[in-house]
Parts: sequence; C-alpha cells; structure tokens
Amino acid sequence: MDIGLIGAGNMARALARGWGGPLLCADPVPERARSLAAEVVGGEALGSNVEVAQRADLVVLCHKPAQLADVARELAPHAKAVASILAATPLAALYDAYPDRPVYRFIPSLPVEVRQGAVVQAAPEREAALDTPVRELFAELGTLVTLPDALVDVAMGLMSCGPAYVALVAEAQIDAGVRRGIPAAQSAEMVVQTLAGTAELLRRRGNDTLAVRREVASPGGVTARGLAALERAGLRAAFSDALDAVLEPTHPRPR
Repeated sequence: MDIGLIGAGNMARALARGWGGPLLCADPVPERARSLAAEVVGGEALGSNVEVAQRADLVVLCHKPAQLADVARELAPHAKAVASILAATPLAALYDAYPDRPVYRFIPSLPVEVRQGAVVQAAPEREAALDTPVRELFAELGTLVTLPDALVDVAMGLMSCGPAYVALVAEAQIDAGVRRGIPAAQSAEMVVQTLAGTAELLRRRGNDTLAVRREVASPGGVTARGLAALERAGLRAAFSDALDAVLEPTHPRPR
C-alpha cells in the first residue's frame, strides 16, 4: 500500500519513523517535507497535496484540524482512501469532507515512532475493501484499540497527551533524586528505566495496576509511605483534572 502524508509535523514524523518504509509526503513548508522524506527508505517529498493524493493508495491527514475543509477541497477529487489523525475531528466531519471515499479516524501517540505507541481507531460506520489492510497498517505501530467515535477524544486525553504527562512525571522524580544528591544523569537513567520496566511488567500482569502496587508496597513500608504522600498531594485528582482540561473545549462537563 502506497502511503501519503498530508503534513510533515511531529506526529507525521513519528508515523513515518514507525512505518520506516516508502512513503510520499507534502507540507506547506517544502523543507519540512524533504526532511521527513529523507528519514525513511524510499521517502519522497512531493510539491503538492494533490500529487500525493494522486499517487497514494491511502492519504493520512496530518495537517491542522482547522484546515480540514480547505485541504479536502484539494484532495477529495483525487484521494482513493483517507485516514485522519486530526484531533477533535469526528467521523461525521470526515465523511462530510470526503464523501464517497473510504474514511478512517485514528489517534496515535508519540511512541508509535518506536512501534510502542497506543493507537485508537474510531469504529467505522461504513465498510470498505481497505478496512483490514488499513487496520493492519496502524497496528504495526503498537497497540490498536477500537472505540466508538464519541469516546475517541477522551482516549486522546489519556494516550495521545500521555507521553507528555509521563515525561513530566519522570522529570519530577529525577529532580527529587537530584535534590537528595544523586547526579542528574544517573537519576534520569534509573527513573526512565524504571518507567520502561514497569510498563512491561504491567503488560505481563494483564495491566493489573493494583497487583503490581501490592507487590512493591509492603504494609507500613517505605513504598506505602511514598504512595500515601502522592495521594495526599492529589496525584489522582491532578490526572483527572488534566483530562477534563483537555476535553473542556469540545466535551464540557455536565453542569
């Protein structure tokens, strides 16, 4: 399947690195498209969105959500199939922009770059011959989860924003170690490896977070004291508030 990326920003670059194979791309800043194309074997930067659509079997929309209508006016007559990674852009809007074309909605997370990302797909409302190969293409990038379209933005607040949150948690732990005298490089090495190893351990434990916590935290022990401090500081409430803040513009909380 020939893939064409419309836009060459950070997430387009993560997708390209994750897939690693030949692809086409175009961007309003030509140098950015050329830079992305140079990163993958067989990458090719083209001069326009229309050229990408004419040559690709699947165009992946990586532009800004506000550009949906303008880009669709260019692409719709030429695109064979369309996959969108645009935030806050439901399937209904994509169907309106690309009538009579197979349309898919995905939200990836930055670790797709190393094929360790989470990717959410909005359950399609129409069937098309490309359904299976398109799903398989995005499943190459990590764990693919299918949800109703109405929940995709909520999922975005968990997993697409998540790498920034995890990086902040790592930074906070590293800084705590530095404050107590551990050199920054060694503190970072320990914290990042612990996060990576814990993620793998959770997978092997069937994502049972409680079981892993209980294995580490003996009653009355040092880890239990640390967990209590995090609870007192409002860790759970902070993450809940973060999700609400992400969703507020498009999914306001019930009053």
